[in-house]
Parts: sequence; structure tokens; C-alpha cells
Amino acid sequence: MKSNVKNGAAASKKNIDKVTVSASYLRNIEKKVEDLESIIEVSYIISSTLDYGKLISLVMEKAKHIMQAEACSILQYDKESDKLVSEFAITGQRVTSNVLPKDRVTFDMGQGIAGWVAEHLESVVIKDVYLDERFYHKANPLNNFKTKSMIAVPLVGRRGLLGVAMVMNSKDRNYFSDYDAGIFQTFCVQISAAIENSRFYTESVKMEKFREGLEIASVLQKSFLPETPAFRKGNLHVSATNIPADKVGGDIYDFTEPVNGSIGVLVGDVSGKGISAALYMAKIISDFRYKSKMIERPEVVFNRLNEGLSNSPMGMFLTASYFIVDVQTGQFAVSSAGHPPFLWITNAGVRIMDIPSGPPLGILQYEYISSGFTLKSGDRLLILTDGVFDVINANGERLGFKHLVAYIKEHREKETLVQAIVDYVHDFSDGAEMPDDITLVELKWQ
Repeated sequence: MKSNVKNGAAASKKNIDKVTVSASYLRNIEKKVEDLESIIEVSYIISSTLDYGKLISLVMEKAKHIMQAEACSILQYDKESDKLVSEFAITGQRVTSNVLPKDRVTFDMGQGIAGWVAEHLESVVIKDVYLDERFYHKANPLNNFKTKSMIAVPLVGRRGLLGVAMVMNSKDRNYFSDYDAGIFQTFCVQISAAIENSRFYTESVKMEKFREGLEIASVLQKSFLPETPAFRKGNLHVSATNIPADKVGGDIYDFTEPVNGSIGVLVGDVSGKGISAALYMAKIISDFRYKSKMIERPEVVFNRLNEGLSNSPMGMFLTASYFIVDVQTGQFAVSSAGHPPFLWITNAGVRIMDIPSGPPLGILQYEYISSGFTLKSGDRLLILTDGVFDVINANGERLGFKHLVAYIKEHREKETLVQAIVDYVHDFSDGAEMPDDITLVELKWQ
């Protein structure tokens, strides 16, 4: 019995040794191994560069080679316009990157085969595009190239649709097989990863540059503010508090001595935020310091400043109040350019000084006027920007000018009134994000 088993095993071994496969089968196996190796190789390509243009060119070249296709194209999805945009295509040994908008081919969602793939997030294998009703004859992402057969695959990342990748015209046969489609779908997973990684890197670089720009703008902005937020001259004591809502704020204040025996105090709010507002602020401060020298009337300074700002970028302007105070007599003149009223605190109470005002500086030509008053012993003036009373709490409730004035009336006798106001505003916001900068300037007559 054992002898028969041994003889049978030997016979089976001889049969196995004699098994042969066809040359076509071997070629098929070899191609599958080669395709898998190419897909693995793409992983190394992806990690080799984060330059988007170079990366896509490398990826498309590899896709064209793996699929034995005559051409390869990638259409990017533009979320803002909700369209597909053809920017990269390769046919033969030529790579085309259409940079100018007039050269780009765009597809609406659902338009053409690519638009259908993007809308339905489904891959398609088409043996003859001219027999497919979805084929859009009027647009071809490859100039001077006739598409016959195609595989189109949606590129999807963590954030959703990235675009559509396509290979056209198989070199081996007249059409692509289902096996080709499977390989290309696997390949497109790598393409999606490449696009997302590159975009993330590009966004990170832009964000870092933006942060650096904000840091520079913040330093620039602070350099134009007075060296110290408080000073005393004659009977006048001036102090300021400035709290930007972000890294770079839009509020400004400045102290100057236009003529002997007088102090000039400017408080303003620049429209906009960020780097552009900081640069605009720097221009305003520079112009103000130059134009306010030897000028005793605030309206004259505003007229000259407004004229210089008339060519400002669209949408940029400045609301401001400018005071010139005689430090011996307490007489002062003030002009307003669309700025909130200032508060006059006396022993008798708090007056809301809603004086005649012109439009914000930098909008239109205008002849500004001034109003004159005289301070008495113990009087205080509070000049503020709208960020002080526009603060919002966690429930979305706005503080408002009336509530702020009511608080000031109740606490007007406090020596540290400005700090008390700041604390009150912060307590009201209850940790909510500040919508605007906070600036308070106090003039005390002693």
C-alpha cells in the first residue's frame, strides 16, 4: 500500500514538472507585475517634489506609460466657479501647461464626459467616444489631438472633489479594457494624494508668508505710534490705550506739538484690516505729522490731509477727530471726520459732544470746520473708536454707545477711568472674539 502511494506521488511530481504556460499568459503576468511596480514607484515620485507643476508632469508621464496611452490629461476642479479647468495635458513627448485664462478649456459640472464623471463621482471606460452622447465635441483638452477611446476617473481627496484624470487612445488596441480601468483607478488614488499634498504644502507656505507679513506689518504699525502712550505738558495730561483685535489693527492715535504752547491729539480708525490697513495707517501718520507742523487750526490740517488721501486705494478711508489744546488756557479746537462723538466729563456729569462733522478722510473733497471750547479744572475728555462700544458678547449682544455712556456716567469719578472702561468692555465680551480694535485717549485738565 505504501509503495502505491509513493509511486503516485512521484507520478504527480513528474506531471507538475511538465506543466507549461503560454507565452501570452506570461506576458500578461509580467505586465501586471510591471504595472504594480510602476504604481509603487509613483509613491516615490510623490515624495520627491512638492512643486505642483513638476509633480503633475511626472505623474502624468508615468500614467501615460503605464496605461500605454497616447495622451493623458488632468482637469482641476475650481470650487469657486464650480467648473473643471484643463491646465495640464501630455501627448507624445510634449507637456502642455495652459497658463493663460484664454487658453484654458473649462467644463461645467455635468458637461461632457469629464463633467459627468465629476458630477457623479464615477469612473467610465469608453471604447468609442463618438458613440457616447456625453462626449462634448466642441472642446478638447488637447489641441490638435483626436480622442477615440478614454478612461476618465474622478480625483477625490479628504476635502472632496479635486478634479478628473483621463487617459486617451490605447496604443496596444483600439480601446481600453476593464483591467486597464482598474489599474488607472488605483493609480488615480496616488494622483489624488499627490495633488492634496502639494496643495497643502502650497497653502502652508502661503500662510507662513502671510504670518510673516503680518508680523512685519505689526512691527511697522507700532513703530509709527507714539513712543509712550502718556505724557504731560503744562496743565494737560494725555494718555492712550490701544488694543488691536488682531495682529495688525486699524486704529491710530498720535500726539504732536503743532506750535509752541499747544498739543495736538489725533484719534482715528482706518477702514479695513491686515497688512493693507497697516500700510495705509503708516502713510496717514506720516502725512499727518508733516502737514500738522505750524498749523494752529485742526480743520486746516484735515483739509490738507484729506486732499493728500484723495488718491487712496478704493474703499480705504479714515474716520478721525483732531484736537489742538492750549496747555496754558485750556482752550481747544476740534474737527471731526465721520468719527464717533467724544465725551466731556465734568463735576456736573458727562456730556456727549456730537459736534458738526464732515465725511471720513479720503472719500471726497470737503471743507472741514472746527468747534471751539474751553476746559476747566478737573475736566476730562474721552476720545474713542467704535470698537469700544461695538464689542459683542458670547450671546451675540452688542454693548452699544448708550450702555457705554451709562457706565461712564456711573463711574466718572474714578481716577483710573480708562482702565475701568477697558475692564468693563472685556467683562461684557465674556471671552468672545473682539470684532474691532479698541482705542481710548483721555485728556485731563489739571
